[in-house]
Amino acid sequence: MKRRKFMLATLAAAPLATIASPSFSTDDPLLKGFKTTPGEGRYHGHIQLKGVNVNILDVKVSGKDTNGNLAIFEQTSLSPKRGTPLHIHPNQDEVFQILAGEYRFQVGPDTYTLKTGESIFLPRKVPHAWTQVSDQGRMTVIVQPAGKLEEFFVTMAALTKEPEPAEIARIFAANDMQVVGPPLKVD
Repeated sequence: MKRRKFMLATLAAAPLATIASPSFSTDDPLLKGFKTTPGEGRYHGHIQLKGVNVNILDVKVSGKDTNGNLAIFEQTSLSPKRGTPLHIHPNQDEVFQILAGEYRFQVGPDTYTLKTGESIFLPRKVPHAWTQVSDQGRMTVIVQPAGKLEEFFVTMAALTKEPEPAEIARIFAANDMQVVGPPLKVD
């Protein structure tokens, strides 16, 4: 009788054994976690921009880390009263979280003032711009999917001189963004 119960239990468990946990390879870099520390960029070191502003960007999560699904940057803002021209990302949504300082955003026809601790969502295909209001600031920028924003930052950092507006528009376009207006002015 004991043998019969054992056999029945084994046969009943056999289908469950085929529903094992999914195979997992720690050799795939997309399946490995990682951390970055404050003041550190995962790739490129500090990216010092030229052009729309002279801010410093650190890549925290690269599109290379997520198969293009997500990118996260930390920006240290050193350009009071400067920001991006009004532009469109046709394929990416953005989220900004203000870590320090004050910024003004335009999203479509609406303007918002954001301070430390506040966040804003910028949907794809909607014209938007932002300008740093405070003397210094810091924010996290999340882009989904990653698109070419990282390449845009690297290109802007590699410039040898301050670009003209036409060159800025060309660099935006080469990285799947479209300039549609001037930067957002703040008093």
